[in-house]
Amino acid sequence: MEGIIATWYAHNTKGDIRGYGKTAQSVSDRLTPGSDVLEVAPGPGYLAIEIARLGPYRVTGLDVSHSFVRIASENARRAGVTIDFQQGDAAHLPFPDESFDFVVCRAAFKNFSDPVGALDEIHRVLKPRGRVSIYDLRKDASREAIDGEVRGMGSSWLNSFLTRWAFRLMLLKTAYTHDALERMVSQSRFGKGEIREDGIGFDLRLAN
Repeated sequence: MEGIIATWYAHNTKGDIRGYGKTAQSVSDRLTPGSDVLEVAPGPGYLAIEIARLGPYRVTGLDVSHSFVRIASENARRAGVTIDFQQGDAAHLPFPDESFDFVVCRAAFKNFSDPVGALDEIHRVLKPRGRVSIYDLRKDASREAIDGEVRGMGSSWLNSFLTRWAFRLMLLKTAYTHDALERMVSQSRFGKGEIREDGIGFDLRLAN
């Protein structure tokens, strides 16, 4: 996303701070002070900001969108936290081997053009005994559950309508089934992982 679409997305998802906070706490519970954390595809940066607020972590964000890097950097500045947001491709991470203790990706994995390549790159930059959580939409999420999730975002009527439309006509089409996720993980350097259902989505947990 770039330009006005990125700005709309940043505005529309800002109301889901409760969801970002819950995810950030789940990540923080598995970190130690001083951990190096990478968020792949952070978008407007809300999750990375919440993680940075929870502890003395070194947080980095990498997004393919120049607009999101700019928006996320400004959001972090306003929040008073230090996060290194960079532009780049998930399948070609611009970081040395074994750079991060934890890698997280939320609501973006289904959009990657090379998901197995992205998993391999995440494995490469993960430190020994490092861990990963990939959160995204479940292919079998029901229409009723999605409507409930959208209502919880607290958006205006128009934005809620547009978000429900995006879920039903766009996002579900690219979402992965449980079997597809297991197949991709088995083809990656990780080899195996744990898939946990999480509301309308999943938490794919991987470890080095």
